[in-house]
This record gives sequence, C-alpha cells and structure tokens, in this order.
Amino acid sequence: MRAVVFDAIEGQPEVREVPEPSAPPGGVVVRVMATGMCRSDWHAWAGHDEITLPHVPGHELAGVVASLGAGVQRWAVGDRVTVPFVCGCGRCDWCRTGQAQVCPDQQQPGFTHWGSFAEYVPLHAADTNLVAIPDPVGFEAAAGLGCRFATAYRALAGRAKVTEGEWVTVIGAGGVGLSSVMIARALGGRVIAVDRNPAALAVAAALGAEHTVLTTTVPDVPAAVADLAGGGSHVTVDAVGSAQTCADAILSLRRRGRHVQVGLLPPVDGHPRVPMARVIGWEIDVLGSHGMAAVDYPEMMALIAAGRLEPQRLIERTIGLSAAAELLPVFDRATVAGMTMIDPRLV
Repeated sequence: MRAVVFDAIEGQPEVREVPEPSAPPGGVVVRVMATGMCRSDWHAWAGHDEITLPHVPGHELAGVVASLGAGVQRWAVGDRVTVPFVCGCGRCDWCRTGQAQVCPDQQQPGFTHWGSFAEYVPLHAADTNLVAIPDPVGFEAAAGLGCRFATAYRALAGRAKVTEGEWVTVIGAGGVGLSSVMIARALGGRVIAVDRNPAALAVAAALGAEHTVLTTTVPDVPAAVADLAGGGSHVTVDAVGSAQTCADAILSLRRRGRHVQVGLLPPVDGHPRVPMARVIGWEIDVLGSHGMAAVDYPEMMALIAAGRLEPQRLIERTIGLSAAAELLPVFDRATVAGMTMIDPRLV
C-alpha cells in the first residue's frame, strides 16, 4: 500500500510503498477513505510524543472494514466505520464503564502504531472502538469526528456542560476551535471566537460566533472578552495549546467559570505557567478533555444525521498523500481556516 512515512524526528516525510497491515486479534483493518491532518500529527512528527520509527502518522479517519481479526463479533467486511483517536483495550474497568478515552492500555493510531496517512490502517479492540457511520454522513465528515469534532463535543457538552445563553469563548479557530464554535451554538451558547487569522475568524462568524477577536490588533484578549461578555465568559476553550492561549482563556472567565483545555501543552520550553491564583481566587473549574469514547458517539451522530451539526462545513481542503507529506512539517505554521482532509486514493 501507499503511505506517508518519516524515518527520523523532524525528518522529511515521503510517500512509499509499504506492506499492507494485518488485522490484530480482536481488531480490523480499515481501508481509509478519508483522514484528517491535525496539529497533533505535527506534534508526533516533532518528537513531542513517544513513537517508534519509521512511522506513519494519522489518527482521524473513516473508511470501510477490509478484514477482520479473530474474535470480532459486531462488525463485517464492508461496514462503513470511524473510530475515536483513543482506542480503549476493551478489558479494563475504564472501558467497561464507558470511559475508554482514559484507558491506561489505550492504543492510538498514528502514535502507538502506524496511522491513517495510508491506504489501510489496523485498529485494535474493534467491538469496543468502532463507530458505524450513518448513510447520510460522508467519509470526510466522519473522519473529522475522531479527534477534533468529538473532542470539542465532549468538551462542551460533557465536560463544561454548556447551557442556553452562556457565553463561550473559543481561543483558536482551527479545526477543533471551529468545531467548538459550531457545537457551542448548537447547545445554545453565545460564542466569542479568538484567533490571529482573519480568514479563520470569518469562518467562525459564518458558523455562528457572535463576536470575533483578532489577536494581532487586540493585545489584551481577556479585557476584550470581559467587555463583550459583560464581565467575562462562562466557559472558555483553549483550542491551540500554548502558555499564552491557556492563560488568556483562564483570565477571560468570569468568577466560577469553567475552562476546558483541549490544545496540547507539550513542555517544549518547560511546563507552561498557568494563572493558578485566578483559578483559586475566582473558583475556576479547569477541565481536561481527551477525546470521546465510542459509546458516546450515537448522540452526536444523531445530531449530524439530522443536520443540526454539520462537520462537513469545517473542511477547508482535500489533498492527496504527496501533498500531505509536504505539508506535515510546516503544519504548525500553516494558515488554515478549517480542516485539512487527506484522500489516500489521490496522488
């Protein structure tokens, strides 16, 4: 099969012919019809995650079951499926109680094993982790759910529990940020989107953001949010993952507000400083959100199938594997206004 491979941390990825994978016991091989490129893929390429080289990245995917491993009961060859980026083991107490996203023995395609920037990808514990794609939902829309959209959905609906009329400030209008804008609006929130890219903010406004804040012209984001939201936001989401965006998000909250950290904060320059004095003094809730388990997908899928959520609107472009190999090393600096999807069938 064709796949994007890199041999060294920060090495140039290239498209190669590599052996097709075999289905692991209890798992499947999926023919990849669409896979998303995410900042998390760049983090793996940059060495911020433990990976084994050579490596094939990619963790957001949708496709068709191509083969079954021993013991798979719920799935058949030809089924249209997607999968959370965190695949639980299916055996531990966390998985048995529906919390596979924090499974201590989790597998993650594109991190713990070769991922989906390829024509085929192996997936573990299929009966625990696979999610059926309803007929009205396309492969590209489903692929975007595995990391960014599902993470945003759980962050807002499951962790922050956004309610009607609450102010929700989303810092970062990339894939997970724009997903957060759309989902917050669907939950009845009033959204403020913050980003350095005017094009991304225009997309956020089209998705329902009531206000946008351009950081290149607004030096004090928390003050701007306090003015717009009448004293601060009820909920904030850091969809970027930096010391600055995390601090801005926490300082943009009103008293007793809830902050959800979605963007990764790797300790590249030491662990980031977080304004804990504000967290304590104002009784701020700081919440993490690490994807969403497969058992929680049906509610979100039903909203997508009904047209109340439209993840396909977040897709900015679709590229082939060769373009993906060129883009990955610079993805942290890419100016994007939505999701980048890869179709492995394209050159």
